[in-house]
Amino acid sequence: MPSITVRKLYQDNRQKLNLNWVAGSSGIDNLIGTDDQRPTLALVGHLNLIHPNSLQVLGVAECDYLNQLGQDAAREALEQLFRLPMSAIIVANGQPVPAALKAACEHQRVPLIASSQASPYLMDVMRIYLARVLAVSTVLHGVFLDVLEVGVLITGDSAMGKSELALELISRGHGLVADDAVDLFRIGPETLEGRCPDMLRDFLEVRGLGILNIRTVFGETAIRPKKILKLIIHLVKATDQIMQDIDRLAIQSETQEVLNVKIRKVTIPVAAGRNLGVLVETAVRNYILQLRGIDSTRDFIERQTRMLREQENAADPD
Repeated sequence: MPSITVRKLYQDNRQKLNLNWVAGSSGIDNLIGTDDQRPTLALVGHLNLIHPNSLQVLGVAECDYLNQLGQDAAREALEQLFRLPMSAIIVANGQPVPAALKAACEHQRVPLIASSQASPYLMDVMRIYLARVLAVSTVLHGVFLDVLEVGVLITGDSAMGKSELALELISRGHGLVADDAVDLFRIGPETLEGRCPDMLRDFLEVRGLGILNIRTVFGETAIRPKKILKLIIHLVKATDQIMQDIDRLAIQSETQEVLNVKIRKVTIPVAAGRNLGVLVETAVRNYILQLRGIDSTRDFIERQTRMLREQENAADPD
C-alpha cells in the first residue's frame, strides 16, 4: 500500500497550513498510509479513541478537555491516547500546546505539530492532500491529451501514428498532458487522474522530427499538468478481419478497466486516407453527447424498429 512520511507531509503543507514543529522529532519518518481497514478519509480527524486516526487533530474542544483534567486524570488520558497506533498529533486553532502532551510526544517518539489554522479547514486540506499522494496508481503507455475538455488516452501498437495524431490535435488547439507514459492515480472510487512523469513533461517525440518541446513550440496553453481520464481511443491496423470483428452497433458500450474503474473505449482502425484527427474529435463529441443522454446508435435502432413496425402494420390491415 502507498505511504508517505510525516516529514514529507510537513514539508508539503508547512506554508499553506502554517505548521510548526513542536516535539517528537525522532519520529519524523513515521509512515502514514492506507489499508483495507483505514481508507484515506479515516487518516485525519479530531481526537478519536475508538477508531484512532493516523493524524490525531486537537482543536479547541480537545485542548480544553485536556487542560481541565487534573494531573492524574491527564496522565491517564495521555497513556490511553499513546496506546493507540498513530503517526502524528496536530494541535490546531493556534491553541497553546499542553506541556504534558509535549513531554509525552517526545517520550513516545510521536511528532507533535502546531497550526494556527482552524481544525475543520486543516483536516479538509490534509484529506485532499493525502487522497492525492496516497492514491493507488499505475502506468499506461500512450499519449494523454485534453480534447474538448475531456481527458483522452490514445493507445495502440508502436508505429501506429499516436504521436503524429497527438501533434495534429495539439495544432488544432487541444492540450498535451503526457507522451509515451502516463501516471494514472485513482483519486476517487470512479475517478482516475492522469499526470505526466517529471522526466517527460512538455515533450513529445515524433518520428522524423525528433523530440519536440510542445510548450516552446505551441505556447503555455498547449500543456495541461493533469486531467481526469474519461475516454480511451485505441488505434489498430485496419485489416479485413479487424473490420469484420468490429460490431458497429456495440461500439458505444466498449470499456476498459483500469485500477478497477471502467473507462469508455473506442477502437479506430488506421488506414491510409483516414483523417484520424477528425475521427478523434468526433469520438469525443459523441462521448459528450452520450453523457447528456443523446445516443445516436440508440436513436438509429429505435427509428429502424419503428419503421419495421409501420411496414408490418401496413402489410397487415387486419
